[in-house]
Amino acid sequence: MPGSQERILRVWSCLLYSQFILAYVSSGQKATDISENAKAQRTTISFSDEIPAGSRFVLEIKYSGIMNDVMSGFYRSKYKPTVPAAESTPKDDEYHYMFSTQFEACDARRAIPCFDEPNIKATFDFQIEIPDDLTALSNMPEKAVEKGKNGRKVVSFERTPIMSTYLLAWAFGDFEYVEDFTKRKYNGKQLPVRVYTTRGLKEQGQFGLANTHQIIDYFSEIFKIDYPLPKADLLAVHEFSYGAMENWGLVTYRTTAILFDDEKSDAKYKNRVAYVVAHELAHQWFGNLVTMDWWSELWLNEGFATWVGWLAIDHLYPEWDTWAQFITESVQTAFQLDALRASHPIEVPVKDALEINQIFDAISYLKGSSVIRMLSGHLGVEVFLRGVSDYLKSHAYGNATTNDLWTALSEASGQNVNAFMDPWIRKIGFPVLTVAEEPGQIGIRQTRFLSSGDVKEAEDDTLWWIPLGLKTEPPSSGASTGALTSKEETLRNIDETFYKLNADVNGFYRTNYPPQRLAKLGKARNKLSVEDRIGLVGDAAALAVSGEGTTAGLLSLCAEFKEEKSLMVWAQIIKSLNNIQSIFAGNKAIENGLQKFILELVTPATENIGWASTPKEDNLTTRLRSLLIATAGGAGHEPTITEAKKLFAAYTSGKSDAIHPSLRMPVFGIVVKSGGSTEYEAVKKDYLSSTSVDGKEIGLQAMGYVQSTDLVNDFMDFQLSDKVAVQDAHSGAISLAANAKARDPLWAYIQGHWGTLEAKLSTNGAVMARYVKSVLTKYSTLKMEEEITKFFEGKDTKAYDRGLVEISDTIKGNAKYKERDEKLLLDWLQAHDYA
Repeated sequence: MPGSQERILRVWSCLLYSQFILAYVSSGQKATDISENAKAQRTTISFSDEIPAGSRFVLEIKYSGIMNDVMSGFYRSKYKPTVPAAESTPKDDEYHYMFSTQFEACDARRAIPCFDEPNIKATFDFQIEIPDDLTALSNMPEKAVEKGKNGRKVVSFERTPIMSTYLLAWAFGDFEYVEDFTKRKYNGKQLPVRVYTTRGLKEQGQFGLANTHQIIDYFSEIFKIDYPLPKADLLAVHEFSYGAMENWGLVTYRTTAILFDDEKSDAKYKNRVAYVVAHELAHQWFGNLVTMDWWSELWLNEGFATWVGWLAIDHLYPEWDTWAQFITESVQTAFQLDALRASHPIEVPVKDALEINQIFDAISYLKGSSVIRMLSGHLGVEVFLRGVSDYLKSHAYGNATTNDLWTALSEASGQNVNAFMDPWIRKIGFPVLTVAEEPGQIGIRQTRFLSSGDVKEAEDDTLWWIPLGLKTEPPSSGASTGALTSKEETLRNIDETFYKLNADVNGFYRTNYPPQRLAKLGKARNKLSVEDRIGLVGDAAALAVSGEGTTAGLLSLCAEFKEEKSLMVWAQIIKSLNNIQSIFAGNKAIENGLQKFILELVTPATENIGWASTPKEDNLTTRLRSLLIATAGGAGHEPTITEAKKLFAAYTSGKSDAIHPSLRMPVFGIVVKSGGSTEYEAVKKDYLSSTSVDGKEIGLQAMGYVQSTDLVNDFMDFQLSDKVAVQDAHSGAISLAANAKARDPLWAYIQGHWGTLEAKLSTNGAVMARYVKSVLTKYSTLKMEEEITKFFEGKDTKAYDRGLVEISDTIKGNAKYKERDEKLLLDWLQAHDYA
């Protein structure tokens, strides 16, 4: 470090006092000047004498900070306790409070003056003074507790390993915990694992706890590196802007991502808890032990943690069809964003860390993990993990780059990984393989895929390495099963009876078959894996939007799936059909025709699965019942609507067990959609009184099914009131945006109440960006795109400017699709007696 009279600290929401003492060697001096650049969040401290290069010194800073309520930095969360709280628990007339930290990406500086960059690592000693009857937590185990003043105690913690500032964490409140131990021994001892909650909720942490100790052991084995810390604590936080945060040794979670009640929770949250626990624990190695060098390589943290999180869940719960869920939720979502011109490469340049919040998106997490899955499938999971282990060992307690990972994987596999993976990481977009058939052979051609269908020559200059994953029956010895490394290739000796590219959707690309081949694959669906069936429907839907396929072809394909048994295949079909309904909303003939088509498609499966569950029913069946009932009820299936109303009447009359926990969402949604203000108010009342962990999210989503402008306005007023936590503000609005009847009143409300909405949400940039991006992408006219663009002109959109470009691209693509396919879709519906 060169000699200097200045050192720059990152500071935000802290007040620095002027008594700075810089001590090095045996002498010390006070600061002569303190200057602040609030916009850059930098404070410069100047001294009269130059600091000798290479010297060791201590900078002592006196400062005060704010325990805020914006879910960033050191903040407070409000909650209503379910049992009497400790006497010293902070409270007001309505709520009690707990306190915790959220520092990623750039909010450690809200709590402490620090060199707040991921590649400037340090050790941390933490001490806090709190009331005697409350509990303090931090990254490391408690070191000592000393008596403080006025009924307080001073709690100090062991020194942390060297780590980035964004991983530092602490919390205090009226906490209790459940505890277990790993089966493996670490330094001769079983590792203590705890899930902390506010008083009265700890038993709902048992499922998360059971996963935690197994996952720590599993990751220690596959990474061939023992879990690095002496304890693992997980904390449920009542107000949380993200899903969870991987603070080293003290992972924090939104309550619905860590707590689960076997008697009261929806089964889908069991899956969520297991996965989010695994994802955050993966970071204890991949992100915490080895950290990306700079935020441009965020994907190294998030893409890997996403993939290996699903790997762990597949290991623990093979019956959950984990990789099928990954295709439906992760791969398809990544495709959707990456098909826009407004997308970005996985490794995206970040000039200023203040830009990073918008990069925590489907590209960094989901495309990143999809590409890792593709690479691990090519190399073999065992070889891939051996390379990962070498990478972690080589860079432990330090920082690393994408090239460092490629080097380790190349050495482990004997292949030049960088050569064929570089375009996937550093180039925008992904390819579509277009298939042309001739007798005994097929031609394949790769081009960039855009949902707008109008890729320009200058945008199509990437040559991707594409694993073909050719599946034939019988297996073809003459056909290439390797990778496409040129723009075009011919595969010969193909038996045309049956073939399928991209087996199990291992490759991150779409496949465009000739119409007759798509129809044949639909009829041969029993020869396809669950993943292949999901991919076939997802590709057909995306190609219909881009104009490389047709909506008629998609509907004909979906019609083949009436006897489908897989939850994940049904989820993809229904998501694809809902998108068509959304885009063509406003054309009554098409709306009615699509409703009839969906009703005919799902009725057999809905009636077959019924309403009653069995005590030993598997998780996927329970979730499939919920999905089918919601879809059938929404499409006007009268027996389903009648039963939902009957169960709702019993439930609101005081029979709390009238509705199975996993059927609350479909029942609530059906009665709100088919009813009026009475049903809406009943669901709102349930929201306000609900004690189940997931009750708030379910209530908000269900109220979004309202059908009148008055109820849309009332619901929006409610969401902007203090009855709905900021963390949940997007839940109801997303539901309204997906509701064709509510979409226009929603936009009118947003315009008319922007000041109120912005005041509530803009204190947390991540929340604001998520809200704007989530609620404005469902429109499908150029007029609406122009309105939205004009509305945001002149506004401070720094927190969500990237999202606005994505919104514009999406709406333009939707409008183009609607204009092109509207008449063709209506013709098909009429020809098949749906319209």
